[in-house]
Amino acid sequence: MLLAGNIFLITLIFIIWQPRGLSIGTTAIIGAIVALLIGVVTISDIWVVVNIVWDATLAFIGIIVLSMVLDEIGFFDWCAIKIAKFSKGRGSLMFIYSLLLGSFVSALFANDGAALILTPILLAKMRILKLNSKNILAFLLAGGFISDSASLPFVFSNLTNIVTANYFHIGFTEYLKNMFIPFIASVVISIIFLWLFLRKDIPDRVDINLLQDANMVLKNRTLFIFSWLFLILLILGYFIGDRYNLPISFFALGGGVIFLLIANYSKSINAKKIIQNAPWHIVWFSIGLYIVVYGLKNAGLTDYLSILLKDLAGRGDTIAIVGTGFISAIISAIMNNMPTIMIMDISIHDIGNSALIYANIIGSNLGPKMTPFGSLATLLWLHVLAKKGIKIGFWEYSKFGLLITPPVLFLVLLSLRYF
Repeated sequence: MLLAGNIFLITLIFIIWQPRGLSIGTTAIIGAIVALLIGVVTISDIWVVVNIVWDATLAFIGIIVLSMVLDEIGFFDWCAIKIAKFSKGRGSLMFIYSLLLGSFVSALFANDGAALILTPILLAKMRILKLNSKNILAFLLAGGFISDSASLPFVFSNLTNIVTANYFHIGFTEYLKNMFIPFIASVVISIIFLWLFLRKDIPDRVDINLLQDANMVLKNRTLFIFSWLFLILLILGYFIGDRYNLPISFFALGGGVIFLLIANYSKSINAKKIIQNAPWHIVWFSIGLYIVVYGLKNAGLTDYLSILLKDLAGRGDTIAIVGTGFISAIISAIMNNMPTIMIMDISIHDIGNSALIYANIIGSNLGPKMTPFGSLATLLWLHVLAKKGIKIGFWEYSKFGLLITPPVLFLVLLSLRYF
C-alpha cells in the first residue's frame, strides 16, 4: 500500500505542478510505466483499465471536438451575448443567466468542455463590459463551480458518469431517470448558494450596449441553425443507442466527427486545425492515471472502503447515501475525482445498493470543488485562466470551495434520497 500510494502521490503532484510545461498526459503515462515496472500493476491490469475507460475516453474526444467546432462557428459566443442582453443590464440577472448557460454547456458538452470552451468566452465578454476584477472573479468562480455541479444529468456529461455507467451496465435512459432530479436540485441549489456567497461582488448594473449584436459573431448562420437540429438528433441517437446497447462513444465520437466534416465542407472551420488543437493529452491522462490508481486497488484500498461502505449501507438509506457521497467527495478533493470514481465503483460493486452508485457520482462530481486539483475540469479551468492572465491562488480557491461545496453536496444527496 505504501509503495502504490507513493507512486500515486508523486504522479498527482507532478500533474498539479506541471513543471516546465510537462503535460498531465505525459505525467500520468510515466506514473503508469513506473507502477508497471515496480510491480504494483501487471499487464493484465492494464487491459482491465483500458476496458473500463476506453468508452469514456473516446466519448470525451467526440464531445470536445463537437464543442470546438461549435465554438469556432460562434455558437457559444452567440449564447453568451444573448444571455447578457436578456439580463437587460441587471447584474444579478446576468449572474444567474450565465450560470444557467454554464449548466446547459456542462450538461450537453461535459464539464471539461465548459471549462475549456465557455470560460474564455465569458471572460472576454466581461472585459468588454468593463467589469472590475472583483466582478470578474465572482463570475469566474461561479462558472467554474457550476461546470462540475451541473455535470449530472446525462451519461456523457462527465467522464465519471460514463465510467460508472459502463462499470455497472447502466443504460442512458435509466441513468437520466435517476439523475434528473438531482441535476435540477444541484443547479438550483448551486445558483442560490453562489449568489448568497458572491452577491457583494456582483455589479448592480452592466452596460450591455458595449456588446455587439449576437448575430455578428456567427461565421455561418445556416450552419448555426443546423447545429441546434444536430444536437437534438444526437440526443435522440443516445436514446436509440441505449435501446440497442451501443456504447456511448458510438454517438459522441461519431457525432463529433460528422459535425466536423459538415463544418469543414461548408468552409466554416479548418478541420485539420481542430484536430491538432484537440486536448489529446487527456486520453493519456485518463488511461495513465487509472493504471496508477489500479495499483492502490491491488494494494487493498478498495477492501477497506468496501467494509466502511457496507457498514453505512446497514444504517439506513439516508445515512448510506449521504455518507457515501461525502466519502467520495473528500477522497476526490484530496486525490482527484478521476481515480476516486474507479476506486469507489470497485468498492461499491458487491454491496447491492444502487443508490450508492449515484451517491458516488454526485460526490465525485461536486466534491472536487473543495480544492483546485479535485477535478480535471478545475485543472483545465485554472490553466485557461492563467493563460488569460488571471491567477487564482490555492488558498483563495480552497476557501471558496470549502464554504460552498459541503452544503450544496448535502442537499443534492438528500434530493437523491427523497425525490
